[in-house]
Amino acid sequence: MRFRPCIDIHDGQVKQIVGSTISDLKKGAVEPKTNYIADKDASYFASLYKRDGLYGGHIINLNQRGTDAYNASKDQAIAALRAFPGGMQYGGGVNDTNAKEFIEAGASHVIVTSFVFNNGRVDYDALEKISNLVGREHLVLDLSCTRVDDKYVIVTDRWQTVTKEIISYNFLDRLSDYCDEFLFHAADVEGRQSGIDRDLVGYLSGYKKIPITYAGGVSEYGDIDLISYLSDNTLDFTVGSSLDLFGGDLSYDRIVSGICG
Repeated sequence: MRFRPCIDIHDGQVKQIVGSTISDLKKGAVEPKTNYIADKDASYFASLYKRDGLYGGHIINLNQRGTDAYNASKDQAIAALRAFPGGMQYGGGVNDTNAKEFIEAGASHVIVTSFVFNNGRVDYDALEKISNLVGREHLVLDLSCTRVDDKYVIVTDRWQTVTKEIISYNFLDRLSDYCDEFLFHAADVEGRQSGIDRDLVGYLSGYKKIPITYAGGVSEYGDIDLISYLSDNTLDFTVGSSLDLFGGDLSYDRIVSGICG
């Protein structure tokens, strides 16, 4: 079990926002709910993670590709990747035309969701294409999901589009042929500092084929202990809005040192 740090970038600034409040695909879109705006740039946080040997964290560009805001956030992300070459993963608007750019800038992996979906289903031709392009060992699939009845369903387009794909071990087995890791954002609790999604953590803990990082809702040290307990210490985790680096109450230094509970 490892702590995987994050750098979320929105409108060219490091922020912590409630992901489920992003609404840029809708008419009359409003600004997402923001928990924190950092006064330091992305490369500062990447350098901090490098200093502490925290490999495998992720940088996420939360803006819509093709906008000026996306490009501003991309510039921040590229600077962070160069500050910690080979140390962090990059996600946000990744497709077959730009994936290699992020690898060449220093990303250990690119993180993909929307590009490999078509009409609410995984497009396995697109998935195979990008997997072959960057190499399976450099690809992470972000399977952010929301609960619908008693199932977990993947959401794309920065958590705005609910797909038809339901999380199951057989489904994960098929996807694992194309990627090195899975990243799960629990969209229902992400950014809300209200506790983890225990059911999702419990389910993911039963899957051992490739590494999984869980993100969403960690609000106290006991949540980290619970992830450890439910997963038998095998599920990696991210802390965002609750971390003192981003205005929260949980000590970054304490988590890095592994002292929880």
